[in-house]
Amino acid sequence: MNDYLVFGLFFVAIAIGWFLGRRGQARSKVRSARLPGQYYQGLNYLLDGKPDGAVDAFINALEVNSETLETHIALGNLLRKRGEVDRAIRIHQNLLARPSLPRTQVHQAHLELARDYISAGLLDRAERLLLDLVQESPTQRRASQWHLLDIYQSEREWQQAIDTARQLLPRKSLLGSGGADHEEVPGQSVHVVLSHYYCELAAERRESGDLQQARNLLQEAVNQDRKCVRASLMLGEVECDAGRFKLAIKALRKVRQQDPLYISESVPTLRKCYRELGDEKALLAYLRDCLDSAPSPPLLLAAAEDIREMEGLEVAEAFMVRQLDKMPSLRGLEKLVSLQGSVSEGKARDDFGLVRQLVQRLIEQRPSYRCSHCGFAARHLHWFCLGCKYWGTVRPIRGTSME
Repeated sequence: MNDYLVFGLFFVAIAIGWFLGRRGQARSKVRSARLPGQYYQGLNYLLDGKPDGAVDAFINALEVNSETLETHIALGNLLRKRGEVDRAIRIHQNLLARPSLPRTQVHQAHLELARDYISAGLLDRAERLLLDLVQESPTQRRASQWHLLDIYQSEREWQQAIDTARQLLPRKSLLGSGGADHEEVPGQSVHVVLSHYYCELAAERRESGDLQQARNLLQEAVNQDRKCVRASLMLGEVECDAGRFKLAIKALRKVRQQDPLYISESVPTLRKCYRELGDEKALLAYLRDCLDSAPSPPLLLAAAEDIREMEGLEVAEAFMVRQLDKMPSLRGLEKLVSLQGSVSEGKARDDFGLVRQLVQRLIEQRPSYRCSHCGFAARHLHWFCLGCKYWGTVRPIRGTSME
């Protein structure tokens, strides 16, 4: 019923658009204004519960001119949002078939047609239209560039995405460094988005074995956004791959200043580097310090594991008991049960094993990460939120005993 109401409102717009279309002709000839027959045919379709036929009648009824363009575009957008992309494409192509439209309105119709193509998955056609708009339409240039970024992200064409995003950066002032970043892509700082594009390209270079190029790209990512945790984590991994363990540690320890929530993400690579250097005690000292300033269950588990290896099971167990008293959590409980079960025998060992399985099932039901922008929840870390399409907003969940 809602669809009928919406289309009914559009048919009211037909009458308005038809009169507007005829207004210019009324200057030279006075005549009675009557709605075209397609209007009444479309109204019959709507009353009979046939909105598809109503749309076709509407397209034929409303004359295309400068004053009715917005009505056509509005209907095309409605159809696209309803998933009827073919009809939206037909409406917008019909607009472009009218040579009498001003150039600015032709560009507007081109942009809507490109959006239709993106919705239909015809990315190559959309890209061609958008590239033409970037060159020819100052008014639609930035909107076209944003849509190009969506296309290049979908196709994982990171170099093209970087080139396009750099065109969106604010121009630097001669009196300063450029000021605040007011451009959004979409809703995010261009610098933030660019830093992740560089990280994506660096990941490809690392996979191909070009560690030097990966290192350069990650440095550029940090230049774009000094708080880019992802770049520091990846740079640490690249330096570790290259056997430059001290440089890897330096990069990974920057995460603490960038965002303490991600410290636990750096621990596996840090542990590997410190072990290669034969300095596991330095890692434990670092973890204890982080645990004091930014406590979290993953850090607690990492510290407990190192204590168990270096100081023994009893010391690790006592450490876990003290920490859980201050910061209770499911993950901490699972670790404590695991430690106690490892030294138990017989029925007690079986009981500890059962408790551990139950706690693990509870943990598996809980997400470990959540987008700070839209609330999208995930078990694994995604740098690109699948919910709101933002970069770098999926963060570890902290501050809950259910963690």
